Amino acid sequence: MNVVIIGASGYSGAELASLVAKHPKLTLQACYVSEGSLDKGKLLSDLYPEHLGLLEYPLQPLTAEAFQDIESNADYVCLCTDHKVSVDLAPKFLAMGKKVFDLSGGFRLAGNEDYLIYYGFAHEHPALLEQAAYGLAEWNSDAISKADLVAVAGCYPTAALNSLKPLKEAGLLADQAIIVNAVSGVTGAGRKASVNTHFCEVSLAPYGLFNHRHTPEIEQHLGHPVLFTPHLGNFPRGILETIYVQLKPGVTVEQVSAAYQVLANEPLIRLLGNKIPSIKGVAKQPFVDIAWQQKGEQLIVMSAIDNLLKGAAGQALQCINLAMGEPHHTGLVGAL
Repeated sequence: MNVVIIGASGYSGAELASLVAKHPKLTLQACYVSEGSLDKGKLLSDLYPEHLGLLEYPLQPLTAEAFQDIESNADYVCLCTDHKVSVDLAPKFLAMGKKVFDLSGGFRLAGNEDYLIYYGFAHEHPALLEQAAYGLAEWNSDAISKADLVAVAGCYPTAALNSLKPLKEAGLLADQAIIVNAVSGVTGAGRKASVNTHFCEVSLAPYGLFNHRHTPEIEQHLGHPVLFTPHLGNFPRGILETIYVQLKPGVTVEQVSAAYQVLANEPLIRLLGNKIPSIKGVAKQPFVDIAWQQKGEQLIVMSAIDNLLKGAAGQALQCINLAMGEPHHTGLVGAL
């Protein structure tokens, strides 16, 4: 299948381009950036020299001619673009009959009201919100495989939902809100220059208190209230979440361990039991490391992912694999 990537110059786009280029059943057809991008005309390997010899692809401007080329040559379109840009572009590619995999938050939430509150814009294509399949491969594989539009799950929600959905499905959660305390490396903020994400300016600090856009995403796809607080850390990549859960009265350690066995055969999930995970353990890897410790009705769940190789590009590749009828981990395990 021929894949094009829009917004290929960003961290997620470049990571996805690398995965597609190495995939046994995919061809990286072309890489695009906006017409006004300062990166247009450069080779992707010029921006990311670690991919020298692999990503010798010019970053082409997304012109009218580019749309014609995509219509003629592409099977799958991956949007590594700003949320509003994705909302604008996705319908155009869907109208061409392409399968669209959106790595932004443009189609992750259920309704326009959430976009007004958490994204600050009115969604121009609310009908597509119902059409989009949520791209969390371990939990929504059937819908992903059939969908023309896939809203690839966010990075923080990927770690949180894989950690919490086993408990929710087993009926072990008390009614209280779950506290998700999370920290991410600066690649999660994107490649665009900003003083707040300039590496020398970054100090471990919380942001988006009570109003971060991943809060409704986690709540919607978990079916449970959460209090989510992200932090920006002074390291390049990776996410570590410490999650505080109140269990129903009488829930045993054995019940919690049994609940997590629903993920035991997932090739990209590593269940560590009571062994504490780390960002070092998942950096540049496509895995979710999940651990937990319990004291009475209190449970602390720990989850670590690489925000690019599981939270973004790797997750998108899982969704592409499902669309092709391939095992979702194809091109990820053993290929990096």
